[in-house]
Amino acid sequence: MALTSQSVLKYVRIAGLAALLAGTAFSASFAQEATPDAAATGTAIEAPADGTSDAAPADAAPQAAPATDPDLGKTYTVETHGDWEIRCVKLGEGQKDPCTMYQLLLDTQGNQVAEITLFKLPDGQEAAAGGTMIAPLGTALQPGIGLSIDSGQAKRYPFAFCNQIGCFSRIGFTTAEVAAFKAGSKAKVTVVPVNAPDGKMVELSASLTGFTAAYDAVAKLNAQ
Repeated sequence: MALTSQSVLKYVRIAGLAALLAGTAFSASFAQEATPDAAATGTAIEAPADGTSDAAPADAAPQAAPATDPDLGKTYTVETHGDWEIRCVKLGEGQKDPCTMYQLLLDTQGNQVAEITLFKLPDGQEAAAGGTMIAPLGTALQPGIGLSIDSGQAKRYPFAFCNQIGCFSRIGFTTAEVAAFKAGSKAKVTVVPVNAPDGKMVELSASLTGFTAAYDAVAKLNAQ
């Protein structure tokens, strides 16, 4: 199912938070490069003609700039279970760092193609877990992204949006689907490149080794 329920939006943001902050950092960096200061351009700053100065009085101490954490918004790995990493996003002081389980998917040539993240949702929701799959730019959007476990039937999920990182599909997994992940050995993810002849799919394999331990670890971290 597509993960759209307002009751789980707080948890859906976990998977997209790192990408959002990365985009913000990118924009800030671009703005700094595009707007040189006076020293960089060689422009002199003239003193007022009447000899007065705009400088603050000597006894007026300048206000200290608010301290910023250089690690704010960064993603860090806290644990590894089998083929799954537990990744968290550094938030501000007094805020809890949200965590997800993560796996990078490679093609047969070893190229990094897609990513999958997953995390447990609160009990009592229609979806037991939330997940995000990220496909590369250049993926055909209309077919969506496919997912199957072992020899099970594949399900296709729509893309929610694309940015400079890739195209994102946000998914809600039922209790039965989470149980299938835990019992399975591998998942198959399929995408269709825009320029693929006759819409031929690219198949990627996601290992489920360590899935249960990673799922339980993420649930514990986010509940603390």
